[in-house]
Amino acid sequence: MAKDNNVSFIRLQFTDLLGTIKNVEIPVSQLDKALDNKMMFDGSSIEGFVRIEESDMYLYPDLDTWVIFPWYADKGKVARLVCDVYMPDGTPFAGDPRGILKRVVKEANDMGYTSFNVGPEPEFFLVKIDENGKPTNVMNDEGGYFDWAPVDLGENCRRDIVLTLESIGFEVEASHHEDAPGQHEIDFKYSDAITAADQIQTFKLIVKTVAKEHGLHATFMPKPFFGINGSGMHCHQSLFMDDENAFYDESDELGLSETAKQFIAGLLKHARALSAITNPTINSYKRLVPGYEAPCYIAWSAKNRSPLIRVPAARGMSTRIEARFPDPATNPYLALAVMLKAGLDGITNKLVAPKPTDRNIYIMNEKELRDAGIESLPLTLEEAIKELINNKVMREALGSHALNHFVSAKQIECDIFRTQVHEWEREQYMRQY
Repeated sequence: MAKDNNVSFIRLQFTDLLGTIKNVEIPVSQLDKALDNKMMFDGSSIEGFVRIEESDMYLYPDLDTWVIFPWYADKGKVARLVCDVYMPDGTPFAGDPRGILKRVVKEANDMGYTSFNVGPEPEFFLVKIDENGKPTNVMNDEGGYFDWAPVDLGENCRRDIVLTLESIGFEVEASHHEDAPGQHEIDFKYSDAITAADQIQTFKLIVKTVAKEHGLHATFMPKPFFGINGSGMHCHQSLFMDDENAFYDESDELGLSETAKQFIAGLLKHARALSAITNPTINSYKRLVPGYEAPCYIAWSAKNRSPLIRVPAARGMSTRIEARFPDPATNPYLALAVMLKAGLDGITNKLVAPKPTDRNIYIMNEKELRDAGIESLPLTLEEAIKELINNKVMREALGSHALNHFVSAKQIECDIFRTQVHEWEREQYMRQY
């Protein structure tokens, strides 16, 4: 395939602990070596991997992820293989995010579930760049939800993103302008969790690359602007046993099986802890506030969109739940791993989901929330990290290596933010004091 398609280089792609895409690019002459799992790299230079005295690591390509990018055709094309990370002794690296997701998926397989399907809905902003090519705070349009040209000036860029995604095998289901100015969403067909996480990473790469070609910068920052909606990444999820949807029960009033309700109960039980992974930045918690359609209350509903978990109307094979709290800054491998682990805990321990909350939670006062037993997600990353550390199920999902390195990196992030002096402080206090 490389020879027939004039491929000159292959990117061996993997993801670090914080969700950043990394790659080792090799000339096509080294492809045989890569396919024999003999490509070594220095793991000590990668966030959350290993120390300098144990740095040698190997990339094992997943051949199902072979993609030829539609770029650089004049000098030979570039292909991509997503890789798993292994130690020199041939064992999987415990801190590899893709490996962590594989491990939790195997737990589901061992319980009889043959597939954990995920349909992500990542949102992003397109902003203008300055004369130096750096992103500005100027959004590229003033459009709103479902607007189109001439109001939606990002329409051509978004269309080119879709065409590029389709050219490498994505089945794009819809694309549209989102609620906030300069904000967009492109939805692609669900797949098994590992493929979905691979696709999210590829999606981010394509979006940023095509935006740059249009003289724009694409950002997946959860809340880049005050006073308007932030960007989420809703994740539709379902468990299958062979060809049967384990979340569907036609005899139930809501069409939901006990498995589905237990899965929901697990997500709700562990929501405060897993938010450290699904909403992993200081900025994530600027999005999770009332008033901007972001779900900050731990509840579920089959009717409205204000709770943390929504059950879309489709039933039968399409029965699923929608986790509305993750944002696109998350490491998708870790996010899907901890959500699946939380759901499986609900099934294993037969947790009982609270009654659905079918009214608009955003207009409920504190007493009404308290009477309904509705808690909030953590208000800050620091609070979420404390919940993660104290949650046994989440610790098991991540493993000690990934947990310790992730927590350490995030605690440093919190300390840096806490000790910074921000422009808001100068505006508030400089003259007054």
